[in-house]
Amino acid sequence: MKSLEQLTDSVFYIMAAFIQPSHGYAVMSLIEEITNGTVVIGPASLYTIIKKLLKESYIELYDNTDSRRKVYVLTDHGREVLRQDIERRKIMVQFAEIELQGGETK
Repeated sequence: MKSLEQLTDSVFYIMAAFIQPSHGYAVMSLIEEITNGTVVIGPASLYTIIKKLLKESYIELYDNTDSRRKVYVLTDHGREVLRQDIERRKIMVQFAEIELQGGETK
């Protein structure tokens, strides 16, 4: 499987949502709410991504007491991967902003 070190937007949102313990439906709702409906992640995509995040040890099962709703949370490794991706995205945004302003560098 391809490494998730460079996160897609969907994976980024899902990992960010799992900073706090949560279950899948709550994550889908939160992402849709936070993005004002511009990002909608369906159940099939969400649970496929959750399987990959578990395999990469980016998230872990937090609470399995309710068989209908498994609660997951970001691991320390997942937090580090998310932090690195945030820095990568900051550089992308800074580059685009500089170019939009006429290419003036610091």
